[in-house]
Amino acid sequence: MKAGFAEIDITPPAGTRKIGWLIHLVGEKIIDRLFARAAVIESGGERIAFVAADVLSLRWREVSEIRRRIEQQYRFPGGRIMVSATHNHAGPAVLTVGDAKQEPAYTEAFIQKAVQVFGQALENLEEAEIGLNSTFEFRVAHNRRVRMRSGIVVCHGTFRTADALCLEGVTDPEVAVLAARRKSGRLLGVLVNFACHPTHHGGGNIVTAGFPGVLAQAMKKRGCPVTLFVNGAQGNMHTANPAANGAGCSMEEAGRLLAEDAGCALRKMKYRKRLKLSCACRTVKLPYRKATKDEINGTVKGAQRFVDPRVYDRTMPGLLAKIKAKKHQWAEVQAFGLDEYAFVSLPGEVFVEIGLRIKEGAYPAHALVAGLANGMVGYVPHREAYARGGYETTFTYSSKLAPEAGEILADTAIALVRKVARTRQKPKG
Repeated sequence: MKAGFAEIDITPPAGTRKIGWLIHLVGEKIIDRLFARAAVIESGGERIAFVAADVLSLRWREVSEIRRRIEQQYRFPGGRIMVSATHNHAGPAVLTVGDAKQEPAYTEAFIQKAVQVFGQALENLEEAEIGLNSTFEFRVAHNRRVRMRSGIVVCHGTFRTADALCLEGVTDPEVAVLAARRKSGRLLGVLVNFACHPTHHGGGNIVTAGFPGVLAQAMKKRGCPVTLFVNGAQGNMHTANPAANGAGCSMEEAGRLLAEDAGCALRKMKYRKRLKLSCACRTVKLPYRKATKDEINGTVKGAQRFVDPRVYDRTMPGLLAKIKAKKHQWAEVQAFGLDEYAFVSLPGEVFVEIGLRIKEGAYPAHALVAGLANGMVGYVPHREAYARGGYETTFTYSSKLAPEAGEILADTAIALVRKVARTRQKPKG
């Protein structure tokens, strides 16, 4: 068995447009470096690879181009590469969202570096042992949706008002770690999977990798040269805690806590000299929402338009035209099997309830959800969330799918995990 890891600096130059706040912002002050990182694993003649980058999200167009160039340059099958974004809100504009316009020159440079870092990881392949383990973290991520007595939900609500009732949902506390080490015990790299929004410094002129960057630097101090952060089902997860009136972890604290969690998982890690690797992929059709007039106008009960409501109105004609022309949204779901474990990709900001449904439904396989991977279809709330509204369900470019979209993705993911994971028990049901 072999593994190879690599990282490459993708920090944008000062003056590059930022993304993540819907409005026009320019990055002027860089407080830490941004990276794209790659991991390649080989066992029993099979290979899989991860590419993770400190950017907000990646459209299918960019993912497809990264895969195409890797296939062309390295003869590595694109269908065995999972390309994900950490969902960094304080990074460069690699796509257009609202009034935040894509930086084409930067995007092309980023694609080149994503291909380059994959090639470096492939070149770095060496004999290795692989371990997988999980621990739990309850201090970093919180469900950001507060139910009100009126029956609506307020995203980033607090309990300062008597109208607040309760948190709408749960969190996913699992911190999963995949680690590769030499026979000497020295780490080659790790992958950390956890579900939470990295939004620190999103609204100003600061450029940062957020808590995933702090995590990676903290892991270097612990002797791990490369740390990929693969976000989970984080659509309604946030470092801000409504139960603490919106207070929460700074990016430094969140990164430090996750590094401690990863260290705990590593100390208890059992390494394997071989793995059964497998891969499966399926493309599904997700229906668009049949938006009402009130949804289009932002006047439906529970609608929540953040930052600048005029952005929604300006982009609505283009969204309606797209829905009329395309009819549905294509989405790729990909699963990597590593013995009884499986990483399954979902191309959007998926609600934690959907991620937990996949983990439970795939049992006895140990499923791990990689959100914001292999494309971006926007928010994917669970069906019940639509009735209460809130920012994530408010009709716009980033929330345009029908309520059943999450169920389609979850059912597909569960089927793929059962296909690729090697388990000794029969799946329940």
